[in-house]
Amino acid sequence: MSKAIAKSGVLRALGAMSGTSLDGVDAAVIETDGHQISGFGPSRYCPYSEAEREALRAALGQWHGTKVEAATEVVEAAHLAALAGFDNIDLVGFHGQTLAHAPRLKGTLQVGDGGDLAEALDLPVVWDFRSDDVAMGGEGAPLAPFYHFACAKYIKATRPICFLNLGGVGNLTYVDPRFDRPEEPGALLAFDTGPANAPINDLLQARLGLAFDKDGAMASSGEVETGALELFLAESYFARMPPKSLDRNDFSEMIGLVKELGDADATATLTAMCAAAVAQGMEHCPEQPSAVLVTGGGRHNPVLMQMLGVSLDCPVKPIEDVGLDGDMLEAQAFAYLAVRVARGLPTSCPGTTGVSACVGGGVVSVPQPG
Repeated sequence: MSKAIAKSGVLRALGAMSGTSLDGVDAAVIETDGHQISGFGPSRYCPYSEAEREALRAALGQWHGTKVEAATEVVEAAHLAALAGFDNIDLVGFHGQTLAHAPRLKGTLQVGDGGDLAEALDLPVVWDFRSDDVAMGGEGAPLAPFYHFACAKYIKATRPICFLNLGGVGNLTYVDPRFDRPEEPGALLAFDTGPANAPINDLLQARLGLAFDKDGAMASSGEVETGALELFLAESYFARMPPKSLDRNDFSEMIGLVKELGDADATATLTAMCAAAVAQGMEHCPEQPSAVLVTGGGRHNPVLMQMLGVSLDCPVKPIEDVGLDGDMLEAQAFAYLAVRVARGLPTSCPGTTGVSACVGGGVVSVPQPG
């Protein structure tokens, strides 16, 4: 029988993340009291099969129906496999899979039932992290910034620093570690910069059956079409002040901008669009950061990293350079947020999602005794 969640002290939390790149499920353990990071535990990556990825891809942008039901089954089974077998876990943070995100219209949809997962794992599960934020007028995303603040403290940063996650969508967190708490005004600014890996992956999947541009090989052999890049940067999203967020498919017309280009030139241009979107976003930072620490799959693309290094006015480096795990940072974030939810602490604030007041979103599901 699962134990009750302790109200104080350090907990051993297991978090999971399945992002918009649709590559698989990351699971990672951290030890935290919901404020400071005390240590890191083991992690695991479980890739989706091509059939599972197809089921998820078919449901993107859908709010209900048989495709959503099929995707839900995939998500729950994959997460159960990824989360099983970890030792001495106090609670689980389960994000689910985002299929649709339109906070100003219909809301946000992450599929997967944390209650079912709690029963299967016999552990408390914290889930549905975004709905309360959206209900209070927030964007519901990004949610990792409160964890980024804790990471900045963990690495003993003393000057403002940025965390850049390049998954399917890019998101940027500006952290000022001179503040004591993440919810203090000025401590955090966060927003989605624009599309990142998703359009590159989609293009290569459609044209060549490739899941992604491994080592930036395709982009490195192509030329950037500057006309398409200029049209992309004319999108109204870039003129909006943050906080702001995107759905995975909000920039689907990017593919149209490069449809006449060959494979290499199209990939190089989409990669340049990702870097240019980040450069545009950096202009919103209140102060020049000391560095940009890159997480997510995009940091493995040397062409993208080189483009960022040229276009930004501060050092750009993979987050491993400061001793953190860029593959597991998002999973760790939801472990951290799970502890905060369980202890009634905020998980988002006006500076991260534009919500009207600090919100501690999330539902806590506890296994039924018996």
